[in-house]
Amino acid sequence: MASYNEIDDILAEEEFVPVVFQKAINGVKIDESTEKGHIEQGSKTELPFWLARELHMRQAVSISVPACFNQKTRLEIQADAACVDLRSRCPYFYEFGCKLAPLCDKTIGLLLPYAFGIRYKEILHKAHTTAFATASKFLTLLTREETSLYEAAQSSMAAFKKWRMGGPRLQRASILGRKRKPAE
Repeated sequence: MASYNEIDDILAEEEFVPVVFQKAINGVKIDESTEKGHIEQGSKTELPFWLARELHMRQAVSISVPACFNQKTRLEIQADAACVDLRSRCPYFYEFGCKLAPLCDKTIGLLLPYAFGIRYKEILHKAHTTAFATASKFLTLLTREETSLYEAAQSSMAAFKKWRMGGPRLQRASILGRKRKPAE
């Protein structure tokens, strides 16, 4: 559920989506092409997701699939999801996709777990094995959610290494050092 105060939710909903107006609207000026403040039925434009969602709920617009979820992106993800630069397409790819899927294309809901499952394995592998110099190039391909996951995996690995190097793993219980009295 979206939180009113969470900046990631706000930024994810700032992504623009293509819409087609289902009704004519008066007194609205979306861009410079609507000089008279009138939008005709069937007009196409791009709106921020937060506005498009509200207009869609009122049946004023229909939302089309944005470029970050188009057929080209889907084919690239199916070919090799780990190498696709999702950040350049949409920094909040997964969060935005979860919000968008119920409104325009249900197949986005199938694409998201597929892409995340493949990329998840790659992210954890790189977080545990890659040096910082090569990791910086890899980080440019990750979305905000994946970057958080990568950082969490790295800190977890650092904590594990610190624990492993920090002294004996097994300590002898103090009770084992005492001997029992012989039974008489």
